[in-house]
Amino acid sequence: MRTTVGIIGAGPAGLLLARLLNRAGIDSVVLESRDRAYVEQRQRAGILEQGTVDVLRAAGAGERMDREGLRHDGIELRHDRTRHRVDFPALTGGRSVTVYAQTEVCKDLIALQLKEGGPLFFEAEALAVEDPDGDSPRIRYRHQGRESVLHCDYVVGCDGFWGVARRAIPEELTRTFERAYPFAWLGILADVPPSHDELVYARHDRGFALLSMRSPSVSRLYLQVPDGTDAEEWSDDAVWAELAQRFETDDDWRLERGPITQKSVTPMRSWVHEPMRHGRLFLAGDAAHIVPPAGAKGLNLAVGDVVTFARALTHRRDTGSEELLDAYSPTCLRRVWQAERFSYDMTTMLHRAPDATPFDDRIQRARLARLASSRAAETELAQAYTGFPLD
Repeated sequence: MRTTVGIIGAGPAGLLLARLLNRAGIDSVVLESRDRAYVEQRQRAGILEQGTVDVLRAAGAGERMDREGLRHDGIELRHDRTRHRVDFPALTGGRSVTVYAQTEVCKDLIALQLKEGGPLFFEAEALAVEDPDGDSPRIRYRHQGRESVLHCDYVVGCDGFWGVARRAIPEELTRTFERAYPFAWLGILADVPPSHDELVYARHDRGFALLSMRSPSVSRLYLQVPDGTDAEEWSDDAVWAELAQRFETDDDWRLERGPITQKSVTPMRSWVHEPMRHGRLFLAGDAAHIVPPAGAKGLNLAVGDVVTFARALTHRRDTGSEELLDAYSPTCLRRVWQAERFSYDMTTMLHRAPDATPFDDRIQRARLARLASSRAAETELAQAYTGFPLD
């Protein structure tokens, strides 16, 4: 089988890329190692930047998002029992974010791909990317018990940190940058309406907490816990009690409780792989970079990557110029490093390290006080949170 673009991975990056290429008249084939049910149920990100929302709408994938997604015009920061709201539109010229789960983005894009796009193979495990720096790279994969080869003009690895795409780049040509954090997030899904109509980021001496949501009836909440924590070590009552303590304020706000339907622990780290291109192999999303979740950047960075690639390949077809393809890695990495910086800033401002000193605590409080008193500081946060430009 032959195609112009072989895409490894049917997460939001791979599916959106297939959609963008289809709209541009460029054929592709998507290979996904998991089954469809797994992809559509995999809980991940839930915050879409303004640019991501705009891209999905332009790609014809925004109808249900616009109907069911929750537009948020700000976030609330809490510390020392005080509350401060950051107003996004007032600080960014009208930009906002939308709460719409990654699972729902994938469902929408899968339905469109199966109806209008090129081949999408589930339970098709990519085994290797061969000859990535040649004129016709190949993806060797296993599907329905048989090994096959997909011949491509280009390969895009949207297959995450553990995928095969990144391993096809010779190690001597790469550099990686990493920071591991000594804490994790215990996340829960609960069948209870959110206790606030926007996200709440809380810095507390006992650790960070985040109030988020998936819908008007389902809450998504997180607690900072030690790295290596087993989610089952926490009873439901203990989770709610700790959340209530970390979100406490001096007014009459209360945390609503309900049945917890899911618990999981997410490790925290920052990681970047350079370059993001080798020959005709391009990396996108978690195959090239990982951010701690406090900045809500993971899915949105992946969208930026595939938009950049789709534009570059369309430019190559229309003009014959390789200029934008050659610039893919540095173009993406400029945005990646700004997102890494912002995510690092949010993480270190809001989480209490195990070895934190009184000086560290005072610095965190000073940073939060600055946000509450400086429009310039608020604007920097609002611009970064609602999204860095995709062009």
